[in-house]
Amino acid sequence: MKKILFLCNKSPYPAREGGPMAMNSLIQGLLNAGHQVKVLAVNSAKYHVTEADIPDEYRKQTGIELVNIDLRIKPMDAFLNLFSTKSYHVQRFISENFREKLVAILHRQQFDVVQLESLFMVPYVDEVRKHCKARIVLRAHNIEHLIWKRLAQQCRNPLKKYYLSHLARTLERYEKNALAQVDGIAAITRKDAAFFRGITATPVIDLPFGVKISPVNFTEDVNGQIGFFHIGAMNWMPNEEGLRWFLNEVWPEVHLRFPQARFHLAGRFMPSWLVTGVQPGVEVWGEVENATDFVNQHQISIVPLLSGSGIRIKIIEAMAAAKTVITTEIGAEGIHYQNEKNIFIANTKEEFLYAISRCLKQPGLHLKIGRQARQLVEQIYDQDKIAARLLLFYERLQKRTAERLSFEN
Repeated sequence: MKKILFLCNKSPYPAREGGPMAMNSLIQGLLNAGHQVKVLAVNSAKYHVTEADIPDEYRKQTGIELVNIDLRIKPMDAFLNLFSTKSYHVQRFISENFREKLVAILHRQQFDVVQLESLFMVPYVDEVRKHCKARIVLRAHNIEHLIWKRLAQQCRNPLKKYYLSHLARTLERYEKNALAQVDGIAAITRKDAAFFRGITATPVIDLPFGVKISPVNFTEDVNGQIGFFHIGAMNWMPNEEGLRWFLNEVWPEVHLRFPQARFHLAGRFMPSWLVTGVQPGVEVWGEVENATDFVNQHQISIVPLLSGSGIRIKIIEAMAAAKTVITTEIGAEGIHYQNEKNIFIANTKEEFLYAISRCLKQPGLHLKIGRQARQLVEQIYDQDKIAARLLLFYERLQKRTAERLSFEN
């Protein structure tokens, strides 16, 4: 049995968006395999969790502790960062209270592995090294600087473009330097893993997001209607950017060709422009009580991502629910898909219209694609299988360290 400490940039429970879902999936896989897990997580206004949100059983299993950190963007600090080489993204996560809580945990308990969930936990590597002999693994949910580099490239406002480029440069410098500070890197896609292997000697594994494989009902459409849907936190810039493009460029043509089509939008932090500017055929639900129920009520997931990095967890979940997904190459990065077999890839307005038209004109096509998507998830994205791969990676790191120490002695 291994003892593993998770340092998380937000609480893995309740899992209301991509990052926490990925963390919680892996934690559950490790617990299912009989290992001991402890969680220390950041609690912020942006992703705030109360004691009542976490069931007693989860607390007992993970010993989860939360530390409040103010992650709000402060205009003066953000401006002054223009004259700094430090990453403003990373600096916001540095907290004396978090450091003290971490040190207290390391004094009370011994761990075999400390897993950093995201780049933003790397500032605490020195404290871990000082108080613990555990192997340190960075789980890279994204290539973080690439998200901001893509956002800068898409931006048309010159001043905003300059600032986004500055954020991308400083984050890239920090991210590349951070790779040498850890003992292993668990990238969430093969593409990300290849990137990391190209710039560091630190061992790397590709470890995708996993899901609990639950039964699914392969039912026909209710009343013959096909409902399109999108679900995701809208305070993540790539989500808002992509959805704005889709609603401006693609949906008006879809509605013109297929007036009966409906597009359902759900997620936290819906922007005012979306709530007040609803288009014909578009229904905005905001944050829904049960995301699984929302997904099950509709048939085709639209994920029009134009920027971002890593693997899109909502896509894996939709595929696990046997839903057809229409997304971009960026959206599908890291997923072992076959276009038009278990997913539709569309990068342009014309390609989105083509995929949507095929689903609406060919009865049963989206059901066939959805079933094949489910098969893919069962084969590759089972959370217990992924946890087993991570454990083998831990063993490899431990063996590597033992061999190095033996050679040095």
